[in-house]
Amino acid sequence: MHIGNIIKGVLAEKRISVSEFAKMANSDRANMYRILSRESIDLSVLERYSRLLDYDFFFELSRIFQSEKKGDE
Repeated sequence: MHIGNIIKGVLAEKRISVSEFAKMANSDRANMYRILSRESIDLSVLERYSRLLDYDFFFELSRIFQSEKKGDE
């Protein structure tokens, strides 16, 4: 599970550039690329991004976790 890749996928799906998302998040492009390269992210930041993008990343992570868990059985 790589949260940065999940966020990038949502941005692509919604056709929002990293630069545009950085502006939405009151950040700069370079910092946003650093955040999106991370495997993990602070929960408060993820909540903010969920609201900005109108996307439930927590549900998505739960769905992925459940899918991986079933694969282990």
